[in-house]
Amino acid sequence: MPLIRLTAPSGSLTEEGRRTVQRDLAAVLLRWEGAPDTPFFRAQAWSHLVELPDGAQTTAGDDAPRFLVDVTVPAGALSERRRAGLVEEATRTVLTAAGLTADDALRVWVLVHEQPDGTWGAGGSVVRHADLVALAKGARADA
Repeated sequence: MPLIRLTAPSGSLTEEGRRTVQRDLAAVLLRWEGAPDTPFFRAQAWSHLVELPDGAQTTAGDDAPRFLVDVTVPAGALSERRRAGLVEEATRTVLTAAGLTADDALRVWVLVHEQPDGTWGAGGSVVRHADLVALAKGARADA
């Protein structure tokens, strides 16, 4: 199942952005994974917001806020096209949540981590990519 984690300096998101960015990013991830839009799959798309305390993030050149989006998906869940779309849309989502423009896009990094098959567990069992694909196909058939 997908996990998305945004690490951002405290106070760098707008009030509205802080309130909505986690669900927005989770929806972006599900869309690019091709998962069905069902309560089950939405509940499995975990989204974490990690806010860094003042002074905990900087670069060698300035103190402007930078944003790190870590995405973890099962290996094979994203084609090259889907990965590129995910990176682009996640970047736009973070920029919007921070009240920034496309000119600030290099301040958002998106790292996609592909979890090898058989190394992800949930509910006390190993969950394989094929299991998720079968669940998704079943959910689409029920729609």
